[in-house]
Formats: sequence, C-alpha cells, structure tokens
Amino acid sequence: MRFEYAAAASSAAASALLAQVADDAKPIAGGQSLGPMLNLRLARPSALVDVSRASDMRTARDEGDAIFYGGAVTHAEIEDGDVPDATPGWLAAVARRIAYRAVRNRGTIAGSLVHADPAADWVNVLTALGAHVVVARGSAVRTVALCDFFTGPFATVLAHDEVVAGVRVLKRRATARWSYWKFCLKAGDFAKASAAVLRDPERRETRILLGAIERPPVLLDDPLAILQGRRSLADVVTQAAPHLSDEARTLHIAALRRAIALATSDGKPGGGS
Repeated sequence: MRFEYAAAASSAAASALLAQVADDAKPIAGGQSLGPMLNLRLARPSALVDVSRASDMRTARDEGDAIFYGGAVTHAEIEDGDVPDATPGWLAAVARRIAYRAVRNRGTIAGSLVHADPAADWVNVLTALGAHVVVARGSAVRTVALCDFFTGPFATVLAHDEVVAGVRVLKRRATARWSYWKFCLKAGDFAKASAAVLRDPERRETRILLGAIERPPVLLDDPLAILQGRRSLADVVTQAAPHLSDEARTLHIAALRRAIALATSDGKPGGGS
C-alpha cells in the first residue's frame, strides 16, 4: 500500500498538513493503534502525518489546577514519572497496566483517545477523571470534555484536519478516592468489562463510570445513591447498557462492585485489574 508521508514540528503544522491532503489522511505518533489497522487493511490512508516529534505535543506542563499532557506523551513516560502526575499516582498505576512495555514505550495518550476503542484504559480513566482534550486546527484551538469527545466505537468529534494537541487533567489531592477495575482474559489484553469511581470532596465531585461496553463509556446517574447502596447494581448496569449480553452484564456488575469496594474501603486509594 502506497501513501505520502510528512513529519510535523507542531500540532498546528500537523493540522495544516492534514488540511492540504485528502480527507482520509491520518496523523501517526507511536503507531500502536494505527499500525495494526494498516496491516489488516482496515485503514488505507493516502497520507500519514507524523506528530511524534511535534514540540508542543511532546511536553507536559503545570497549569495551576491541572496538568496538560501533550498528545505525543507516551504511556511509558507517565508510568516512569518522566512527566508530572496530576493525581496521587493513579495515572502511573493505570499506565503500568496498559498492554505490554513495548507498546507503552511507543503508544501515546492522544493516540489512544483518537483511536477511541471502548475498552481502552485512557478512554475510560480520563473520562472518569473529567479530563478535556485540547484540539488544534491550524493556530486555533478548542477544548472538548472527554464525555463529549467520543461519538461511537472508534469514532470522535474530530474533523479530518484537527489534531489532539493534548489532554488537560485536573489535579487531585490525597483526600480524593479513586478506583479503576478491569477484567481481562490475560495480562495485556483489552478489558472485557471495566468500571471507575472518583470521590473528590475538595472539588465536590462524585463520578462512577461503566466502560468497555462496546460503545463510549457511560457516566452513571446519581452516583451517591449507587455508593450508598440505594440502587441495585444489576439495575444500574442494565439501564446504562441494555444492549449487553447476560454474560457481559454479569462481568460489568462485578467490575462495578469491585471498583466501589475499592473506592469506599479504608485502605489506600488505588485500582485493580
């Protein structure tokens, strides 16, 4: 398969390059999502725009109440602490359980989000944390909440000439509680079911997410009632994802129960898989 190739020095340059070529052109950084699709001929772009060296996408910066992660920051850099963690170690713990080290060395945070696999860790975790993506089109930027970014499985609001320059994650203090639980057939696999719970008293936020449901993750209604046991978990999962099979529903109920137990226990906040 033949395609044109160009490297971009910034997100703005990448957007400009994408605008100059056909609508089927794709940005690429680590290639851990797009590469397999190219191999299987599921994607046949006429051009690739390399953003792996885009200067503004390779950095992380403190913005006061949040950390901005450039879109080409890798999972391994988050895992190893090469960039600051906006949370009390939660992001590093999540990164450590993404696929395998070889994938984490190359895979990027924006690549995962743009691929929009419903079972992907960053898709679910960053939505649960209330993160926003910063989208570049030339020199103009817009900010989109992740809960509004995904429009379907492997689909987002991005136009063909837009690039995810980075992700903005609010800082969480040690007083916040967090859990993320996922069921995998084996280590390194995508999740068959996942759930996340956030309780942040300082920001007055309580969020519960159901993920890996074959479509974008769902933030559950009335999360306090769920945490307090006033809503049946079976009913909650059925209402949020009525399309699931009985077997999948059972897994999601179990993931939700375990995530809630972790977030409401007296132990150290954390997650599981």
